[in-house]
Amino acid sequence: MIESPNNEKIINYSKLKQKKYRDESSLFIVEGKHLVEEAKKNNLCVEEFILGENINEKAMRKLSNLDNVPTHLAVCKKMEEKEIHGNVLILDGVQDPGNLGTIIRSSVAFNIDTIILSLNTVDPYNDKVIRASEGMLFNINIIRGNLLEIIPKLNMDIYSTNVVNGKNLDEVEFKEPFALIVGNEGKGVSPEVQKLVNNNIYITMNNKCESLNVGVATSIILYEAERKIMHDK
Repeated sequence: MIESPNNEKIINYSKLKQKKYRDESSLFIVEGKHLVEEAKKNNLCVEEFILGENINEKAMRKLSNLDNVPTHLAVCKKMEEKEIHGNVLILDGVQDPGNLGTIIRSSVAFNIDTIILSLNTVDPYNDKVIRASEGMLFNINIIRGNLLEIIPKLNMDIYSTNVVNGKNLDEVEFKEPFALIVGNEGKGVSPEVQKLVNNNIYITMNNKCESLNVGVATSIILYEAERKIMHDK
């Protein structure tokens, strides 16, 4: 059993709390029994720690980001980035980990096959993203790259959230495969990315509300897209 937080393995693994070390090692930490089980289903676990079996509380606390020490924690390898396929969601500068986690969860629920993250979108292996996704992170193809290079190569209808010159979501007919671009919480889709898209869409709301949280808005659009696609089949 590992009893000391100064154990060399614990010290090295604890560095994975920082994105820099996750990128260098291609490893990340998963906390909680449910999330560890989801990672194990996808053969991602490198080493598992169970409180009281192979690690004590002090050492586990050194690894954990949680206020309450978890009973289960695993060091996992990052998922392989696969070819872009199927329905695609593109995130341009989404910063909040909770938003990204929500978006990943909704993407799996509503049949998105690939999520493309811009280089300035929050790290999907951030612990808050993993928890907010409820483990759905492990069930979808996620890649990161330069959107200005990737988007022009997509051979499908591409939609972007934008009220300017946009079409009401009710009026949009989605056909598979399609791509949807959503933007930063405060600034929306960047002008550079917006230039690559001809189809703008927006969600109609009453005048009491200026805008929706990006996680909520994305979920609504993906639900509506899936509903229309299924209706036409």
